[in-house]
Amino acid sequence: MVYKGYIKPVFDRFFAALALVIASPVILLTIIALFFHFNGKVWFVQERPGKGGRPFYLIKFKTMRDVYDAQGSLLPDEHRLTWLGKLIRKTSLDELPQLINVIKGDMSLVGPRPLLTEYLPLYNDFQRRRHEVKPGITGWAQVNGRNEVDWNERFAHDVWYVDHVSFMLDFKIILLTVLKVLKAEGISSKNSATMEKFRGNS
Repeated sequence: MVYKGYIKPVFDRFFAALALVIASPVILLTIIALFFHFNGKVWFVQERPGKGGRPFYLIKFKTMRDVYDAQGSLLPDEHRLTWLGKLIRKTSLDELPQLINVIKGDMSLVGPRPLLTEYLPLYNDFQRRRHEVKPGITGWAQVNGRNEVDWNERFAHDVWYVDHVSFMLDFKIILLTVLKVLKAEGISSKNSATMEKFRGNS
């Protein structure tokens, strides 16, 4: 497809660069606030699988404290998410650094959200199809429930997007994303502060 293979990557980089310039004052203020809030720690960087399952390093703003239990394991998200982190997540400001990932070519503006690398061996053939395109900052699953939908619905939305990529669909998803952000909908899952972990299909 011409759009998916040639036009979409050009649009991604152009509009990501434009968005970075427009959002630079907000990004700078967020960096300053996080620098003091987290004692100099501003960034959350984590390996995620991209197109074809190839790994890349996702960049986000930090929203959680690094707090461990007696066994050295990180405490659950709801115990590590700070008041400033909640505000940044509610306004989706934590996603802005991913514009750098888009410019680098790791991600697209629109596509299935990049999940954890540890999930890769747990996917069935249908779920694995989400990696046929680049992951996105926002996607069809995000405008159809975000973290409120269960995993089966989420994968169904992701694969549906893979099969229907088009300029008009991407444009629609971006507009719906703006509305979701303004309404602060679907940030948490039904039972936790963030999306619950995928445990496989058994």
